[in-house]
Order: sequence, then structure tokens, then C-alpha cells
Amino acid sequence: MRDDVRARYADERLPRYTSYPASPHFTGAVGDRTYAAWLGAQEPGTRASLYLHVPFCRSMCWYCGCHTAITRHDSPIAEYVGLLRREIDLVAGLLPRAMPVGHIHVGGGTPTVMRPEAFEGLVAALRSRFLVSPDAEIAVEIDPRTLAPAMIAALGRAGVTRASLGVQSFDPTVQEAIRRRQDFSVTEAAVIGLREAGIGGINLDLIYGLPHQDVESCRDTVRQCLALKPDRLSVFGYAHVPGFKRHQRRIDEAALPHGEARRAQAEAIADLLVAAGYRRIGLDHYALPEDAMAVAHGEGRLRRNFQGYTTDPCDLLLGLGASSIGRLPQGFVQNEPGLRAYAERIARGELATVRGHALTPDDRLRTALIERIMCDGAVDVGALCRAQGRAAEPFLAGLPRLPALVADGLVRREGDRLVVTDPARGLVRAVAAAFDAYLGTAAALHSRAA
Repeated sequence: MRDDVRARYADERLPRYTSYPASPHFTGAVGDRTYAAWLGAQEPGTRASLYLHVPFCRSMCWYCGCHTAITRHDSPIAEYVGLLRREIDLVAGLLPRAMPVGHIHVGGGTPTVMRPEAFEGLVAALRSRFLVSPDAEIAVEIDPRTLAPAMIAALGRAGVTRASLGVQSFDPTVQEAIRRRQDFSVTEAAVIGLREAGIGGINLDLIYGLPHQDVESCRDTVRQCLALKPDRLSVFGYAHVPGFKRHQRRIDEAALPHGEARRAQAEAIADLLVAAGYRRIGLDHYALPEDAMAVAHGEGRLRRNFQGYTTDPCDLLLGLGASSIGRLPQGFVQNEPGLRAYAERIARGELATVRGHALTPDDRLRTALIERIMCDGAVDVGALCRAQGRAAEPFLAGLPRLPALVADGLVRREGDRLVVTDPARGLVRAVAAAFDAYLGTAAALHSRAA
């Protein structure tokens, strides 16, 4: 693939396709009343997954793209956990029956900034209102810099099975540029403590494309990560959207790598991880061959949701907390992102849902197509169209981006089957965008495709 062609697609601003349509396309047409009706209409036997958003950190990392607030005090966090427990009761009370749950993900922010007893109480509240499976995966996002031994013990007692630790980069120059100082020893101590507490699943999160980062900096970070023997690694490209995240304006744009430099960093990381025995999965994940994610990928069972790639097969994801997004068979819902407004709604006994999207039959087809491209790097368009009673050829003919993707070498067409070529693996979002009927109306809110 020519460098100019790669650069053109890499510079496009596109969704990460953790949902379709992407959240900027949600509207106020779906609100709390719609969500309540959707909850009450869930079919018997439906299994659910739960996502809890805890939007607090002790300090702001300048690269961050999450919904979070900075506090050095415990009282706002304690008050918020109380609101979360009230929302759990509200949502569970609207379901027609206690719902079986196999996956729980607690994200942020930094969920582990809450008091250890508060975390245990929160998980206990979930267990009291949902039928949480004894072998459920309970995953928590962690900032190793603020992880205390008492919290590690609480995570173990609460039944946490997987911990995702933010690393980003171990390069001191990069850390200074993003205002996140984190010695390797701090991360190592967290990993050792978590494993001693019985938490066997360890994920490490890395970022390339940060200020002052270069290929050797990325390689050095990977080598240090490999010493910790994580089960999985997530490797994300930094998304610089200062118009959307104002704190990112503190980053020196002149120090950001672009184009070929970013691609070289991503490929250097990939080469080291693959050489160390990790399977490359989708756009940005790596897992050991025996890990459940690698197994699901090999068997064509990998899924994609708001946490990225997942082994979770559920189509019902209940989002709890400010700004959290849920997915139901009927469509998407998103809670009020503002902490004060979220608190006021929950305190009044109301659902916090303020926007969403009701899925159409066309949305469902495109969702399936995008998920398979993002997960497998290939999709049988004919099979998925037939499953919805549609003819593949007219549908394919109506995709305006597809001919250019084929001509530029990103996609190989095999009848009704589309395959992402090896050189375009890092541009899979550009391929997924071929199926996006909403593309182009919220480009400023999306990150570069690679």
C-alpha cells in the first residue's frame, strides 16, 4: 500500500465502533420513559452484563479522553457510590424479574479511589438485585499509583477476576509531557499484590502516539510490561481532541508524532508482543493463546462493546452511573453526563437516561457487519444479509466507500465476502466505516483512524 494512500485513510476522523451508531448520534428522542419501557419488556431468560462508571480520579492525566472529575476528598466519592446503589435499585426494580448476570465491568475514572468497604458494598448490592453467576467475570479498571493494599484485599474478597491497569508509557519524558508519573516498580507492586489476592486476569493498557514518544520508547515500555507477564494488553493510539477535552490543550502539539511515526510505533509494539507469544486480536488487543479472548477470537465468538473487545456474548448491557451507556435489544441509552444533574435525577427516584437511539432493522444489519469486520477482519455480507431477508448485491452496491477501499488495497472482495488485507489491518476502522450510514455528521468528535 502506498504511503500517501495509508496516510489519507489514517487521517480520517472515525468512530471506534464500540457501538453502531456511535454515541454522538444518540438523541433526546430516547429518554427515561423509553428506557423504563425497554427494561420492562425484557424476555424471560435474558442474560445481562453490567457496566458501572465511577467518574473520579485523584489527578488529571492530560491525554485522558474519559468522563471524569478530580477530587482529593473522599466525601464526593462516597456520595456518588450511594447514588449508584440507588440507581441499581431503580433499574433492577423495572426489570420483570431478577436478571442473570455473567459479566460486570467497573470503569472510570479510577474506580479504586473509593473506600475498600464501599467497593465491597457496591458489589454486594449488585449481587442482591441480580443473579450474578458464581463464575461471573468481574473486571475493574485500576490506576496503580493510587492502589492501596487495603483495596487490593477488598477486590479479592469481592470476587474480582480481572484487573486492567493503566500504564500508557514507562518513558519518564513521555510521562512528564502527559502529567502521569508512574514508575515501573509501582505497577509491578500492584500486579504482584493483585495476583496474591487471587485476581488472576491481568490486563495492561498502553498508548502510542503520545508527545515525545518514539519507536524505541515504545519498545522499552513493552519489554518492561512483558516482565510482568500480563494475560492481555490493550494498545491504543492517542486521540488528540482538544476541542472536546479541554485539558488536552496542555499537551504540546508540536511534540506529537504523526503519520508514519505513529504507524511505526504501533507496529513496533505489535512485533514485540507477537514475538513474545501473544495473539494479535482485532484493532488493538493482544492476548496469550490460552486466554479466553484469544480462544474466542479463534472461534469467531469475539464481540465488541463499549469496553472494546470482549468475550461477553450478551446483547443486554445495563449502564450505571453518570455518562454510562447501556445497550438493550431495542437500542442504546445514555445517562446524564454531568455529575450534579445525574445526582439530582437519581435523588428524585428517576432514571438518569437523557439520550439514546432506537435501533432500526438497517441499524441491526450494519451493526453485525461492523462487529465482524472489527473482530475478525472479514465479514460474509451475503450470510448476514440473508439472515435479515435482504439481498447482498444491492446492499453492497449501495456502499459508496467500498469501491475505493478495494481499489486502494484495504479490502479484498471474494464474492459477497469482504476481507481486510494485511497491510490495512491497522486501518480496520476505515473499512468498518464503509457500512456506516451516519458517517460524517460528527467527525470532530472522533479520533484519527490510525
